[in-house]
Amino acid sequence: MSAEARLRETLCELAASLFQRGLTHGSTGNISARCEDGGLLVSPTGTSFGRLDPARLARFDAAGRQVGGDPPTKEMPLHRAFYDTRSATGAVVHLHSCHSVALSTLPADDPQNWLPPVTPYAIMQLGKVTLLPYFRPGDAAMGDAVRGLNGKRGAVMLANHGPVVAGLTPEAACNAVEELEATARLALMLRGLPAQMLDGAQIADLVRVNKIAWED
Repeated sequence: MSAEARLRETLCELAASLFQRGLTHGSTGNISARCEDGGLLVSPTGTSFGRLDPARLARFDAAGRQVGGDPPTKEMPLHRAFYDTRSATGAVVHLHSCHSVALSTLPADDPQNWLPPVTPYAIMQLGKVTLLPYFRPGDAAMGDAVRGLNGKRGAVMLANHGPVVAGLTPEAACNAVEELEATARLALMLRGLPAQMLDGAQIADLVRVNKIAWED
């Protein structure tokens, strides 16, 4: 099996796992990965994560021209923005996961560091997560908003919409977006309670030990 064939299978297996565990639903969500030749594989528009076909993934060459597969997700500007501004990006995943969307509708203490420091794991896997405002689905302005972060964020939360996470590999991106959703769920469970969040010194220690890009 070629490297690209393995990558196609991996994307579909990961997407199916996310769907089966309720992290996205219906035909929501999209996933992409960079190929060895610099092109992209992208999930098709209007297709359920539970039923992706490896042979029908949209294929783009390194110049950004579609050369195969079904029409891609309408969120392509969002994906391209991460690949263009973060050179190490190997995959991007966008979900409509319920707890993170719910949390995005509530007032944020700091939109540039939106996710509460409930556990060390979100900090280790995601760094800071920026809350972006609401955009109409498919609006190219979403990509512009990501580009405006100048590669400083590997994860953003689209208000009233869903999280978008870039990773070195498809597995890393999916693990990180799951951590984001789990942290959002914990934040909602703890809302209004005198919860003990990680303090500044504990966060600084995590940043130092794990070499996390943290400063804006």
